[in-house]
Amino acid sequence: MATEGKDARILVVDDEPSVREFVERALRHYGYDVTSAADGNAAIAALSDGTVFDMLLTDIVMPDLDGVALALKVANDWPDTKIVMMSGYTQQRQRAHNLEELVEAIISKPFSIEDLCEQIDDVLSGKSKNPA
Repeated sequence: MATEGKDARILVVDDEPSVREFVERALRHYGYDVTSAADGNAAIAALSDGTVFDMLLTDIVMPDLDGVALALKVANDWPDTKIVMMSGYTQQRQRAHNLEELVEAIISKPFSIEDLCEQIDDVLSGKSKNPA
């Protein structure tokens, strides 16, 4: 996978610090411009400050504003932002399947750095509109 020439801005949202930091470091290593948020409310604040994000990469299960509610808000208010969701919970992934028109992909935890970055590349290049 190429690591140069990536100029996409990605907002990573996960309430688990170790997961959030792992994903942030991995995406930066692969050349993406990454901002992270600890929850849905912090993500809305980051989106509202005028920064344009190419992608929202969010966990589904979070306190307060969860990933599903966040995806609905982002799809409505920032429709050009691609949405990818992450979850380790089968029931929660099913909730995201109900958002097929809004979500580009659903990534199952745990995942490898390579799998994550390949999925992100596919979504950003338009190769993936395949929640799985």
